[in-house]
Amino acid sequence: MAGKLMHAILYEGYGGGAAGLKHVEVPVPSPKKDEVLLKVEATGINPVDWKVQKGELRPILPRKFPFVPGTDVAGEVIEVGPGVDNFKAGDKVVAFLTHTSGGGLAEYAVASKSLTVERPLEVSAAEGAGLPIAGLTALQALTDASGIKLDGTGEPTNILITAASGGVGPYAVQLAKLGKVHVTATCGARNIDLVKSLGADEVLDYKTPEGAALTSPSGRKYDFVIHCATGISFSTFEPNLSEKGKVIDVTPGPTSVMVSAYKKLTCSKKQLVPLVVSPKGENLAYLVNLVKEGKIKTIIDSKHPLSRAEDAWAKSIEGHATGKIIVEP
Repeated sequence: MAGKLMHAILYEGYGGGAAGLKHVEVPVPSPKKDEVLLKVEATGINPVDWKVQKGELRPILPRKFPFVPGTDVAGEVIEVGPGVDNFKAGDKVVAFLTHTSGGGLAEYAVASKSLTVERPLEVSAAEGAGLPIAGLTALQALTDASGIKLDGTGEPTNILITAASGGVGPYAVQLAKLGKVHVTATCGARNIDLVKSLGADEVLDYKTPEGAALTSPSGRKYDFVIHCATGISFSTFEPNLSEKGKVIDVTPGPTSVMVSAYKKLTCSKKQLVPLVVSPKGENLAYLVNLVKEGKIKTIIDSKHPLSRAEDAWAKSIEGHATGKIIVEP
């Protein structure tokens, strides 16, 4: 592939939103040691992608400009670098490219072998590309932060999942039900039936008084909250939590970190836990297998061609997508 050019989407500085994205022709990257080169078949867009562009993670990300965004991809292995013996050309895979490297909004991308997993025929490229960030976030929030056993052998537990029809929420609902816990979920009125179909026991319209108060219709107190929304203070959750209830914030900001520290300092039994996701290949393989077995599914909001990637970007910024936004070649 040396010397060949490919279509890619990049931005050259902070800000600009969808209008700041540029369509360019750049050289196809070459896989280094322990990397694979993929022909990209689908890329999932996540809010963190445009938040990096907006400058919310400066000066850490991006490391340099111009930057090709996109971390969640599915595709076909074209070439393997030195040290790669678990993949070969022609293998279908799902990969997480990491926020520092990016590269997903392009015809080809390189991925670390440790964050690349086999994609069986039963899992489409779009379904696979929706999994890495959102699926891994939901999985870690439930298993690591909440201690829920997804084989259903754990203690009876009540959980609340906010923004249950967004990117992380649908996976969180489905995974939680594998653990046989009682799920109360919030979403907009138009998505109530969808969230119920994913297994939620109770669904609140977040625009109603009950939804805004996060009160369980059955009067349950929540042992855990998988908080996938923004703009809800801990004081709103607190009266709805059980004695040792925890709020797992999957999109923590400075306020979340400060409240968490204060709760620990005051030895409060009710805690706020900012979630820092640590992507692992084995966890991604676990999720892909659940999709293969039909135990969870990727909810796809919309698909956009790479030639109109800015439409997908704008839709994500709007914040009202139901499920995952996917870009395809």
